[in-house]
Amino acid sequence: MAPQVSIAEVDRSITFLQHSLLSFPRFDPVRRTCLQTLAMARFVRHHLSDQKEDLDKSITHFTEAIFLSFRSFDMPCLNLVQVFFRLASALLRRAKQFEQLEDATYSTSYLRHLRTLPLESFDILRDEVTTSLVHALALQVEFRVGDGMRDIQEMVILCRELLTLDSSAGYPTSAIISLAGAVMNAFCSGDQVQPLDEVIECLREAHKQCPPGLHQVSFAFGSTLTTRFILFHSNDDYEEATTVLDEVIDSYSKGDDRGPYYAHSMALATLLAHARSVIYKNPEYSEEAISRCRIFLNSSSLQSELRPAFSQALAIHTQNRFRHFGDAEALQEAQSCISEVVGISSSQRLGISKEGIAESKVVRATYSMTAVEEKIRHLQECLNTALPGSIQYKKCLDELVDWYDTKVSRTDDIMDIEEAMKYHRMVLASTHSSDPFRFLPLGSLGDVLALAFEHTSKIDYLEESIAISHEILEVQSAQAIHFSEIRRLVSSLSTRLRLLGRRQDLDEIMRLMPMAVNSKYARAPDRFQFSCLWASIARVSRHSSIPAAYESAMTLMQSALFFAPTLEIQHTRLVGMHEICEKMPLDYASYQVDAGKFERAIETLERGRALLWSEMRGLRISLDQLLGADSPLAEKFAAINHELEALTMSGSPSGSKEMVYSGAESREGTDAFGRLVMKQRKLLEERDALISQIQELPGFEGFLKTSSFDTLRTAASRGPVIIINHCKWRSDILILLRNSPPSLIPMRKDFKDHAIELRGRLLGARKKYPLESKQYQRALRSVLEGLYYLVGLPVIRRLRELRIPEQSRVWWCPTSVFCSLPLHAMGPIPSNDGIKRYFSDLYIPSYTPTLSALIESRKPGSEMMGQPSLLLVAQPNASLPGVWGEIDVLTKLDAKVTSLISRRATPTAVVSGLRDHQLAHFACHGTLETGKPFDASFELYGDEHLTLLEIVRSRLPTAEFAFLSACHTAELTDESIADESLHLTAAMQYCGFRSVVGTMWSMADTDGRDLAEYFYGSMFSHRELGVPYYERSAGALRDAVQRLRGKKGITLERWVNFVHYGA
Repeated sequence: MAPQVSIAEVDRSITFLQHSLLSFPRFDPVRRTCLQTLAMARFVRHHLSDQKEDLDKSITHFTEAIFLSFRSFDMPCLNLVQVFFRLASALLRRAKQFEQLEDATYSTSYLRHLRTLPLESFDILRDEVTTSLVHALALQVEFRVGDGMRDIQEMVILCRELLTLDSSAGYPTSAIISLAGAVMNAFCSGDQVQPLDEVIECLREAHKQCPPGLHQVSFAFGSTLTTRFILFHSNDDYEEATTVLDEVIDSYSKGDDRGPYYAHSMALATLLAHARSVIYKNPEYSEEAISRCRIFLNSSSLQSELRPAFSQALAIHTQNRFRHFGDAEALQEAQSCISEVVGISSSQRLGISKEGIAESKVVRATYSMTAVEEKIRHLQECLNTALPGSIQYKKCLDELVDWYDTKVSRTDDIMDIEEAMKYHRMVLASTHSSDPFRFLPLGSLGDVLALAFEHTSKIDYLEESIAISHEILEVQSAQAIHFSEIRRLVSSLSTRLRLLGRRQDLDEIMRLMPMAVNSKYARAPDRFQFSCLWASIARVSRHSSIPAAYESAMTLMQSALFFAPTLEIQHTRLVGMHEICEKMPLDYASYQVDAGKFERAIETLERGRALLWSEMRGLRISLDQLLGADSPLAEKFAAINHELEALTMSGSPSGSKEMVYSGAESREGTDAFGRLVMKQRKLLEERDALISQIQELPGFEGFLKTSSFDTLRTAASRGPVIIINHCKWRSDILILLRNSPPSLIPMRKDFKDHAIELRGRLLGARKKYPLESKQYQRALRSVLEGLYYLVGLPVIRRLRELRIPEQSRVWWCPTSVFCSLPLHAMGPIPSNDGIKRYFSDLYIPSYTPTLSALIESRKPGSEMMGQPSLLLVAQPNASLPGVWGEIDVLTKLDAKVTSLISRRATPTAVVSGLRDHQLAHFACHGTLETGKPFDASFELYGDEHLTLLEIVRSRLPTAEFAFLSACHTAELTDESIADESLHLTAAMQYCGFRSVVGTMWSMADTDGRDLAEYFYGSMFSHRELGVPYYERSAGALRDAVQRLRGKKGITLERWVNFVHYGA
């Protein structure tokens, strides 16, 4: 019968055939034909009406017809094999439509038997039988009858066979979809899909052969790749799945008539991006997820069933962006998403969530306590009426656990915790032992157990929590949460160690630490902080892993910094981690000193300081040698460095403006900040690959690797460098010498506390009193005296022991609190003649942020021939009348002076002028911004500012010396990190000036003229002919300050203020 017939016609046929059957004896040949026809009619009517009775009777009639077929008749009818195939097909339909497990088994068995027969001899198409068998096997997998993995393997073989048939058989669309569906059913049932690789190879071939427009096949392939990615976390699977799904999305985008697979593919691509960003914590993956969520939400209606889920996902990712990068607009977007989901949720009836989408933690947090308790009551009622083991029962349990966790976070009550624990145990009990995601309820139970222990101190809770963590760490599919699990386990083991004193717990902690630190699934900042914890525990317990722990921390410190895209955000992140970032390198150096490894300690202190400057110097590294060895490689590396430098020094764009979609259609998706993050990560990846390539070249094995001690000691080529290490373990002064081992001066135990007190005294007085006040003078005088006895006295003694002549150059390379203390002016030094002498009277002092910066400042460059050129930038006004005196002094120098005074001094003109002059002199206001060191600036004409960041962006190849006659130019801003040396003086040094004079605080306007006269008079004198001006500048400053100090009425703070940085 043709399927186009009406149901009335079929009814008449069935009635006629039923009456006819009564007219014929059981073995009458006509009865057999009548039975076959009636069976097919019933089957047709079932298709039209979905009545199970028709399908049941069709199966009965086919079965009877088969038995009658064993007798020989001459009447025309279906042969036995055809009837058998019809019966198998009817059983397959009943199994699928009415979930009758036995039918699936019988159908599979019959179809397998049919495939052993020469089907063509019975006018049956082999591909139809094969396709039906694929469907039957898929049902067996869905119903969990038989061996599911073996069934899937058989399906792969059958699908490959169908794909090799000639094109006349048609494309096996339904078989391919059934294969993918079977894998998804096995995955969702918690089964380990062993032949997954074979399935994907088969689907990949099917996708290649797929005719245009069969998007269901592409979707099936993409969904199976997604399954494997979620199980095994291969980025190759992610990329391939995304490509396949985007092809489907883009094909629909070209027309207005979008079919169901557009929405399916859009949703799956969004889910996939979200999953990857949860598994791997890379910032670029989070930005991809943000983009995908936005695109989905913009293209779906408010009634979309998946909208709440992806709104919550977007809220999570934008909250993370705010947390990691401080993007305020991302926080606003997160709050908007949460409000939308809360609105949708509150409009629905209380109870279990629709369509399997539960409220996330961030959304549940917005509910009132009354609403939380009401939700719990409704879920408990649903659980009591649900059939144990059913999907509804499992869903009720899952949501009850979530809502109880929300309640516990509010009440912190042990009764609520124990009730939550009960439901967590029920969820775990309802999860199959082979479920690859069983670790999720296990981990949740472990969290509740740990919380219960905190409230009750019952050791049994702690023991069970530890056992659960160990179990999770054995699960391969749980690798993505191993880091967080180890973090909890280490905390639990530390508690048990403290309570029971078991050495085995310490050993286990030390075994776990490197596993967490080396996890590829954790964010670099988290791994860095954990490595610092490892080092701390190892140091306290005197464990043998101390060096490994510290080395891991040092290695991860820079990676943690690069996690953020721009200098400003990197600095903010450093401030957030300053306790760890500042102390850890100092602690490691103290350990190395303790072990007698002074050279290694100096290497460590160098690696751990001025991280931002070191990062930027790495982007401006000289490539002259590389150009000679491999010019194309050098040019490629230079281009990436240049691009990365521009990006890193850019401002941080806002999150929500100028969004673009990178696919075929223009839609909002990736915003400016997202593009910035993704571009930075791509450039870093390319740069790292190039560095590895360069390091393989002969002679470049050490390219961009940590500077060795032999390199660092060249910083002392013109005089000793005094390095102060100050930490809780021990404090020391190391004097770096050019041709001798470092000289160690161990400091007393209260050194650290005394140094902190001195800095607090100085900074406190500066905030409380005017600089010219007697109170500040007394505070400064006591600090200088305290510094002398704390640092100056032991250093001077050692310099004399080392036979360093007085009036020699020496460099201070301080750490931590000493970066804010005037080491150059320690004193007065006790003497028999009653003359007040300070450290700068005995030696010519300079500062350097790092040894590398000092080495860089001495690198050969173009020699200044003849008369020097000097750029004068001056802003005389009512608050700075003394600047006119400085202008007068500078314009009379024996030098080519270019003046940018008042309105001529714009930021653009100043930066341009700096590029063309060897010397520079600024006479203007300097300003600081609390917590924003890159906004420190020189005040120019018309309220314009030349900021530290703008200076850093400059490249000044001919620059040699700068005098910054302005306030605060060598002062650290509040809420900045001392060891980063983020001030205007260091910025001038970074962008090319070999030596710079700056100020530690506000300077007196009247001192500018006198100091300039004394300074340039000394520097341009004929005493040091042949010595570059930048090398004369330290002595010239010392001489000028001595003369300034000798003037009547000059208070202490006015001459102590001036410092010299560089060569």
